[in-house]
Amino acid sequence: MTSQVEGLIFFNQDVSEISLPERFTYPFVYRTHPLCEIAAQEVQQRLQSEPIPHNFGLNDFKEGTPLGKMFGVLIVKTADERLAYLAAFSGRLGKQNHYPGFVPPVFDTLNPGGFFLEAVPKLEALSLEIKTLENSQQYHTLKTALSNQKDLAEATIAESREYIKTQKKLRKLQRAAAKTELSSEAYQYLEKTLSKESTQQHYTHKDLVKHWKQEVQTAEDQLQPIEQKLQELKRARKSLSNATQDRIFEAYQFLNAKGEWRSLKAIFGQFPPPSGAGECAAPRLLQYAYLNQLTPIAMAEFWWGTPPLSAVRQHQQFYPACRGKCEPILSHMLQGLEVDQNPLLQNPGLNKKIEFLYEDEDILLVTKPPELLSVPGKNVRDSVLWRVQQKYPELEGPIIVHRLDMSTSGLMVLAKNKAAYLNLQSQFVKRKVHKRYTAKLEGIPKLESGTIDLPLRVDLDNRPRQLVCYGYGRQAVTKWRLVKVEGQQSWVHFFPITGRTHQLRVHAAHHLGLGVSIIGDDLYGRAEDRLHLHAEELHFTHPSTGQAMEFVWEAEF
Repeated sequence: MTSQVEGLIFFNQDVSEISLPERFTYPFVYRTHPLCEIAAQEVQQRLQSEPIPHNFGLNDFKEGTPLGKMFGVLIVKTADERLAYLAAFSGRLGKQNHYPGFVPPVFDTLNPGGFFLEAVPKLEALSLEIKTLENSQQYHTLKTALSNQKDLAEATIAESREYIKTQKKLRKLQRAAAKTELSSEAYQYLEKTLSKESTQQHYTHKDLVKHWKQEVQTAEDQLQPIEQKLQELKRARKSLSNATQDRIFEAYQFLNAKGEWRSLKAIFGQFPPPSGAGECAAPRLLQYAYLNQLTPIAMAEFWWGTPPLSAVRQHQQFYPACRGKCEPILSHMLQGLEVDQNPLLQNPGLNKKIEFLYEDEDILLVTKPPELLSVPGKNVRDSVLWRVQQKYPELEGPIIVHRLDMSTSGLMVLAKNKAAYLNLQSQFVKRKVHKRYTAKLEGIPKLESGTIDLPLRVDLDNRPRQLVCYGYGRQAVTKWRLVKVEGQQSWVHFFPITGRTHQLRVHAAHHLGLGVSIIGDDLYGRAEDRLHLHAEELHFTHPSTGQAMEFVWEAEF
């Protein structure tokens, strides 16, 4: 059922018994509200049944490269207190900014008669003229001629210079021999002859350099008109592109719950907005709600279709809003709403205890509970390191040898002195430490064991998430083995060879890894009470005694 507000959809089922959230969703870390799940299911049913003009990689639609897309739903309350929802997609569907049943973009770059579409053919014409000129036979002939002249000039001058050096050495030998063999008059005559020869060679070389300088200049003069034309075209294209971009940044105007407007340019300030900023589903949904006097209640975003090569995206999985593009925009748009507190500003490790399993003069073995930091964070000081320092204030120098993600529980070895730290650190660097993690997955891997080798780097637009990146990523290798299957879930053992940030979480969730998220993974899967990942086994050599140390702390989830 659709209302008079275009795009506003009322639920197909009775949702009156579902409690509303006390505050609006904090969009960067959240658990999906039941109303959002119902709305998302209805949108997904529509995506399955309608011939959407986009290649999601799920059906027979062949146009374009198969790639999924992020969709969003926003639960709203109308002026007469009825619950409904809005739906949006990020970017474009196929080549369209608009599609029935989804809210429009904040700014429509494809609006006929708009400045963007007017600028596009001009930019394309300039690019085509540049490409045509750069690919012309005359340009290539003149560039080749100039290059050849420079190479020949350099080689000829270098040969002349080497000849002068050789002749200088010969004259030096002649002078040395003549001092003992010739009379004074004969030696003076020889000296004048050799000096004249040196001068002549100097001028000959100077004339040679001048000649080749003129030859190169002639070649440059022949090429210069085309190069000048190219530079003029490129300057014109850059000027038009920058002017168009600035107009776009000003055209994207975002409204918040207070009724205040801010442009994309003003929101990002002195830094240029990242590509695609303002095109995500979340800003579209809030903008449309504000413009139509709808009260936002809760929001969620999900991925539909084939995953991208780098980021972890699973079909039908909910994901938080991106930080690089959306955080500055949403920080403005959410003003005036009561929003859930940022969990990163809270201490999730409060009242969670660490246990001391072993201690001697050199090392400590502790058990880290889930959601406790290994070292102090930007906003939270409480951590394994901080607690150990409170208990052992006399310890100096490095203490933390290795780390566990905040959400991961398990064994950690700490150093009580610098010598122990350096020894243990060396063992980790040289991969002499045996580590075994236990994880419970949301599904079942296709194989029973294997090795995952996917290089990782930080997602610059979405920290702290990691991306698989073959160009700039650091090698990340994980061996794994299936332990048991329970219904539609499974237990696996991970044996990390390297120790990259979020390595096991990404290797589990990414479609080129296991393709199955770890239960409770709020970054690469779905949030639960905890992340079901536990550092269960740790083997290393004692830094002083050389004794083999083996510790096991079984997972409890």
